[in-house]
Amino acid sequence: MRVVVGITGASGSIYGIRLLTKLRQTGGAETHLILSRAAERTVFLETGMKAQQVRQLAHFSYPVEDVGCRLASGSFLTDAMVIAPCSIHSMSAIACGISSNLMIRAADVILKEHRKMILMVRETPLHLGHLRTMVALAEMGAIVCPPVPGFYHHPRTVDELVDQSVDRVLDLLGLPPEQAKRWDPSAQE
Repeated sequence: MRVVVGITGASGSIYGIRLLTKLRQTGGAETHLILSRAAERTVFLETGMKAQQVRQLAHFSYPVEDVGCRLASGSFLTDAMVIAPCSIHSMSAIACGISSNLMIRAADVILKEHRKMILMVRETPLHLGHLRTMVALAEMGAIVCPPVPGFYHHPRTVDELVDQSVDRVLDLLGLPPEQAKRWDPSAQE
């Protein structure tokens, strides 16, 4: 499986980092990373990691300005794209087809080719414009998957909360992680 991973400047860069880590651990996915300039800053502020460290988690990495690279063409076969986290700015640009950088162009290609597009939108609260944009994206075939963790698995750490949301994305990609904590009402008794 070939997966494009985008990381935008929205808070929650750990979601993209954990997704890249877990995709590499599965061994079943080739990852292609697009890291926005704002994401580089957010990653450092939130995790202390430098952009190069994040790029090393992917098999391939591309400058966000490189709108002529292979990810900008539908002839380059990919299976899915996940933007984790996805800023409202990026979400809105994707919905409008404004291909001003590689992140947005790659997302546009995924949608036009009817491939799996997953957006881990990271914003709250949402106003009506945000919600309408999400509806438009869902109508185009995107999966809007905000990182909203469940608590039925009794998380004890932030990492467990992050992993629960990332594991849901892996499920959506068709790469269900064996260690994922799943709802089991019999375990609650």
